Amino acid sequence: MSRSPAGSRIEYRVTFLEMTARPGYDWPHMPADDSTASLLRAEAPPVWYFRALYDAVGHDHAWEDLHDEPDIELTGWLQDPAVALWTLMRNGWPQGFFVLDSRTRGETALTLLGLVPGLVGRGYGRFLVRTAILTAWERPGLERLKVETCSLDHPRALTVYQQAGFEVVAQEQRSRVLRADLDPARWPQ
Repeated sequence: MSRSPAGSRIEYRVTFLEMTARPGYDWPHMPADDSTASLLRAEAPPVWYFRALYDAVGHDHAWEDLHDEPDIELTGWLQDPAVALWTLMRNGWPQGFFVLDSRTRGETALTLLGLVPGLVGRGYGRFLVRTAILTAWERPGLERLKVETCSLDHPRALTVYQQAGFEVVAQEQRSRVLRADLDPARWPQ
């Protein structure tokens, strides 16, 4: 995909994935590097904090949809006890996150997951995906874990989800008008 300026209409593919049983792997270890890192669950996070994470992680991938959501609706979603936002803190600041939405009985959606661009390719993505999956499966009564990714996400996103145990159940083509420039050349390989 080449650079697309704001205002361009682009086509992209959404892939829907699911798993119906807890995978057999153990809890992953945090990647070993020279940093101090931890994963923290946010308790009733404010909208400004969520939007800051959403933008830091999603800017290069055209994550724009939740900017249309009114603050009151995002607040209700984030503060629902069945929704959990986990933040990857590294060297004292947020560098990734995931959100698990378990509001539907027997089902959890891994609605968002990502890293800031400078952390991609260092093992934290696999750690975050597997930790999110196992965290979801800790919920009693879970029958199905869902996630979706699209061709605007990092080029390895679909493969990482599949390697973690998700199976593709559907795909669809969509289009959108970009609000900001999209430059996939910025994605670390």
